[in-house]
Amino acid sequence: MRKSLQIMLGSDPDMEIVGQAKNGKEGVEMAKHLEPDVITLDIEMPVMDGLKALEIIMKERPTSVLMVSSLTTEGADATIRALELGAVDFIPKEMSYVNVKIQDIKDDLIRKIKTIVQRKIISRTIQRLRAITGKTDREREAIAPAPPPSKLPPKIGYKAVMVGVSTGGPLSLQKVVPELSISKLKIPIFLVQHMPPKFTRSLAERLNDMSEVEVKEAEHNEIVRGGVVYIAPGGKHMRVRSGGGEERIDVGDKPEEVLHRPSVSVTMESVLDVYGKHTLGVMMTGMGRDGADAFERLKNLGGHALAQDESTCVVYGMPKAVVDAGAADTVLTLDRIAPTINEIV
Repeated sequence: MRKSLQIMLGSDPDMEIVGQAKNGKEGVEMAKHLEPDVITLDIEMPVMDGLKALEIIMKERPTSVLMVSSLTTEGADATIRALELGAVDFIPKEMSYVNVKIQDIKDDLIRKIKTIVQRKIISRTIQRLRAITGKTDREREAIAPAPPPSKLPPKIGYKAVMVGVSTGGPLSLQKVVPELSISKLKIPIFLVQHMPPKFTRSLAERLNDMSEVEVKEAEHNEIVRGGVVYIAPGGKHMRVRSGGGEERIDVGDKPEEVLHRPSVSVTMESVLDVYGKHTLGVMMTGMGRDGADAFERLKNLGGHALAQDESTCVVYGMPKAVVDAGAADTVLTLDRIAPTINEIV
């Protein structure tokens, strides 16, 4: 595993590998004295596993960490826990060996690391991660909730909420979804989080345990119900269709040529086809610009959208694309997203 990562990262002239640890305990010590910008950390290791090592690293020497995760149910559960502890993102372990889609995973891995580092970044990213996890009273005071913005989207009788999120999403969603009010939320929420298979089910189960509203991984052909958060299954696209006086969910592989599966754009376009301008768009932390064009369409239809602000994003990519396109009515800190949804829908 280490050899595979060394080959991939060593192929980029902009990167320097400063050390390799054989187990979690050794990794914790090396993180302290080598002070790397980014750490790749396997969950399954001898002596000390990755979750324990991550917990110590984030406490003693906070660093941007990419988890190397097994594509199993157990691996998915552990990865969600790692993201809760402050890992920035993860790469699937099975895709990392040199004989399996090496070019795809190499490009994705290098892109993720460069995005983390090129945003000024390491110190700011760590500050955001620590702020979101709220590890100390002092840190919580430093990010005291911002006052409500003076301008919110109007209450136009929304029929659906569409949420797009990627890097930093699992941690950030735990600050949003559990705050949604079952007494106020009578419409469906469609949520696309960039993840492979199995991971989205673990995420949905975790959020469901924490929330008043029902949170579930979407199933093909199920009837859409109000007050439910539907998470697009990892590795599949989620669409909404209308017919016979009801809405149903379609889960499938096409279009295959889209960079992300699930894709915010694919889901959002179908939501707009069904609910039109009565869709409330919400774009949260993430890399790239998936969904930006669909949010522009929402704006052109006369609809409204919220975007997470830069200071509370782990990666300010997807929200920035929406803001830059002029498709965001209001830019909010992470802590204001759920209260705003509760208020205007």
